[in-house]
Amino acid sequence: MSGILYLVPNALGPAPLVEVVPHATAVVAAKLAYFVGENAKSTRAFLKRVDAIVPLARPIQEVRIEILDTSTPASALAALLAPVLDGEDAGIVSEAGCPGIADPGALLVRLAHERGVEVRPLVGPSSLLLALMASGLDGQRFAFGGYLPTDAAARARAIRDAEERSKRERQTQVFIETPYRNRVLLAALLEHCRPDTWIGVACDLTQPSQWIATKTARQWKGVDADIDKRPTVFMLLARRTG
Repeated sequence: MSGILYLVPNALGPAPLVEVVPHATAVVAAKLAYFVGENAKSTRAFLKRVDAIVPLARPIQEVRIEILDTSTPASALAALLAPVLDGEDAGIVSEAGCPGIADPGALLVRLAHERGVEVRPLVGPSSLLLALMASGLDGQRFAFGGYLPTDAAARARAIRDAEERSKRERQTQVFIETPYRNRVLLAALLEHCRPDTWIGVACDLTQPSQWIATKTARQWKGVDADIDKRPTVFMLLARRTG
């Protein structure tokens, strides 16, 4: 029989792991001898934080860590899954939050399903859901658009398209951005959205510096939002008339 592929949530920042990851999740992570992550150094750092909650079953140096990032070719996925097919349990760890969401780990999860491997998601923080929960925007219908284009003209078109889709389907649109471009994205949202469109900003979720605000584009004008270089989730919800 094959092993189990666990999706192991990570903290969203430097807050103590025990505050955001349930003890049961740490128990599972502590017993695994094989992990797949985006970066070996950060995966080892995660395991050290787990060890502070539940002692690892073996020294960190004996835990096998393989890399799956955006540059990993599809041809390498089979080798990453091979130990699981041979009966070993494994864990996928994201840089932050939940594996498989805006994360290359989704590719390995898909292959696991294709090969009949059991996939078990564990409980932990999701920045997207936390942001949506706290925004006051529509949580019944929402869509995650990932990263918007970096080109200004393409980004403007993407924002207008998202706003129109939000208006037509009464659907909250959710985006993320590379932290050093946060101000650029917020400025673009204010420039290209209608004045009465709701815009939500959720910054440093689960951290002591957490800051969340929802305002119309008109109300955001003149607000000096200190979001530069801080992990942030952006949301918009267009008003529907008639």
